[in-house]
Amino acid sequence: MPRVALTRRSHVWGETWRLTTALLLGLALWALIRVAVADTSVTPAFGMAWFGVDLALGFVSTGLLLLRRRWPVTVTTVTALLSGLSAVSAGASAFALVSLSTRRRWREIALVAVPWTLAGLLNTGVYPDTGSGSTMANIVIGVLSFTVGVSIGWAIGERRAFVASLQDRALTAEREQTMRVAQAKVAERARIAREMHDVLAHRISLVAMHSGALTYRTDLTPTEVATTAEVVRANANLALTELREVLGVLRDVPASTDDTLALDSGRPAPPQPTLSDLPRLVADVEAAETRVRVDVLGDLEAVPERVSRSAYRIIQECLTNARKHAPSMPVGLTIEVLPADANAAAGSGSVALMVRNGSPVLPIGPRRRMAGAPAPADVVGSGLGLVGVTERAVLAGGELTYGHDRRGDFVVTARLPWSA
Repeated sequence: MPRVALTRRSHVWGETWRLTTALLLGLALWALIRVAVADTSVTPAFGMAWFGVDLALGFVSTGLLLLRRRWPVTVTTVTALLSGLSAVSAGASAFALVSLSTRRRWREIALVAVPWTLAGLLNTGVYPDTGSGSTMANIVIGVLSFTVGVSIGWAIGERRAFVASLQDRALTAEREQTMRVAQAKVAERARIAREMHDVLAHRISLVAMHSGALTYRTDLTPTEVATTAEVVRANANLALTELREVLGVLRDVPASTDDTLALDSGRPAPPQPTLSDLPRLVADVEAAETRVRVDVLGDLEAVPERVSRSAYRIIQECLTNARKHAPSMPVGLTIEVLPADANAAAGSGSVALMVRNGSPVLPIGPRRRMAGAPAPADVVGSGLGLVGVTERAVLAGGELTYGHDRRGDFVVTARLPWSA
């Protein structure tokens, strides 16, 4: 059944039982007064025919309850005054007062307090000496019933507000959870893109560099061509291998807290490169005719593995960019390890990196490109490498800056703390 139909049916049922209950309460009071009149042989002020008028006014008051939400103060005031003339209207007046009190507005409640009190005086004039007591007694009863009605309505309003606040909190929590899931998906996509770029950019650039050399080096001997082709093949195979490893790490869920086992494959996850693998990285770069000078200050083995992995990826991206955008130009790499015991607090060590592209620190003559080598403008980059390593440095709790210095060299500096 449609939700709208269910809501409408529940609304009709709710109105029906409320109006029926109000009418039954009024009829019960009307019957008691009728019995009291018969026992005392005292007629109402307007004669016995007034009981019929009382009954009619009671039905009118009950019908007015349908308008209590649109005009709450008016309906409560009118039903209160009618209850002074009609005993049957007392039930409708009580329900209207409770409904008004659920709004929890003291000004509205104060406005209907006067007609509610006057109703007791009117009732004494309409049904005198019917066992209902004196005028003062009716006033006291009216005040007490008014207080009870307001208290009940106020409590109902408090409960509705509390339930509404719980629903709002649930909706807010659901929206926040949806946002967290969306942010987690975006972060995961960024992580996958960063890992894919870090792994593939280095190898693919080597493949492009060596395969490009085959197109403009016409003086190569068959042996040199075969050697270059072997380098292309080896780097292509390494790129595929590293791609499979990264995809496996990104896909598998760790089976233990130390991330040493992959749940799907049941095999140890391949180790990620660290600063200890730096000599092999430098050898690959120099094989592409890019000279690299490495200065290490401190013990690389003392760097925590997490920081060492991030430092390696940053250096790898910098060397890849240098080879793509400034081929055959020298690169200077400086790594400074500041151990924890050299700082004020334990675990506060850090590693500082500086990569300078095209620095004249290497004695290889004036800056020039190889004859026929592709110009930097011929190499199309994604533009995301430096953005990715900047994000990696920030995620590691450090910082990374890059740009041209006064000499025109492109310099990348980074500092990674041992404890984020």
